[in-house]
Amino acid sequence: MADLTPTVINPNASSFSATLVAAAAGGDTFINDGKTVFRVKNAGGSAVTVTFSTQSANNHGFKQNLAVTVPATSGDVLVGLFDPERFNDSNGRVNVSYSAVTSVTVAPISLGYK
Repeated sequence: MADLTPTVINPNASSFSATLVAAAAGGDTFINDGKTVFRVKNAGGSAVTVTFSTQSANNHGFKQNLAVTVPATSGDVLVGLFDPERFNDSNGRVNVSYSAVTSVTVAPISLGYK
């Protein structure tokens, strides 16, 4: 499991670039401030399911993970925002797992700024 550092968007910049890294077979984690999205790009030949683990119950009283399907070949999605009360573990991180990692790259992106 890899600990990913979010790219922080600078509101004064005219553009930004988030470096995509290979999805880890054992899953990934990223620090979540409630203003973070997660980019997933799938260049593989099959769709991939990306699962974000829930740490507490939703507003209906159920502990339900968020699963997102990323299409094959040219799938490129942004997922989030992630409610810290629901998704953050005890270290303030969101835990992510993948149904497959071949040709899958990811990047957390914080919409806040420092």
